[in-house]
Amino acid sequence: MFELIRAGGFLMWPILACSIISMAIIAERFWSLRETKIAPTNLVANVWQWHKSDQLDAKRIQALRTNSPLGMILAAGLLNRKHSREIMKESIEEVGRLVAHGLERFLNTLGTISSITPLLGLLGTVIGMIKVFTVITSHGIGDPSILSEGISEALLTTAAGLSVAIPSLMFYRYFRGKVDDLVVTMEQEALKMVEVMHGIRENDNSQ
Repeated sequence: MFELIRAGGFLMWPILACSIISMAIIAERFWSLRETKIAPTNLVANVWQWHKSDQLDAKRIQALRTNSPLGMILAAGLLNRKHSREIMKESIEEVGRLVAHGLERFLNTLGTISSITPLLGLLGTVIGMIKVFTVITSHGIGDPSILSEGISEALLTTAAGLSVAIPSLMFYRYFRGKVDDLVVTMEQEALKMVEVMHGIRENDNSQ
């Protein structure tokens, strides 16, 4: 491994650093974007039960806020449950934007890594080819071993850059789609709570 890094030149080090950061982000996002953690099932049903039994006090709302991102959104609406439906929705939307922004944490970094690592590889290729032509100018092409260092550097950095960029881009797209799905789920749950609170619809999970 170290021999490959050394043969690829100094640009292999930033590519290696990008790969480590990318793997850390991917692992963290897999752990943090679990649906059971973001939008627990039956949370709206529990809120409705608390509301019907007159147990929806400030302590329960605070516990709901710290329960999950969906709980944070629902708590924002519950604090304004005595106001109109429009005010409840506005408060939910304000907190929802903050929650959605939090779900996208580190994704811009992952997207940047997927973009810059091929460029780092390309830069390494250019530097390697410059070395090859410099050697050819100085020593000719009689001894291929003299050219091998520059050629190795040119090929290794390109391969390394693409090896980091391809999975990084795949997981970036995957997590973007995952965040979009979670946001839609939370919007639906929050709207369900607002409509149930204002008697526009019955609770689907009341049984």
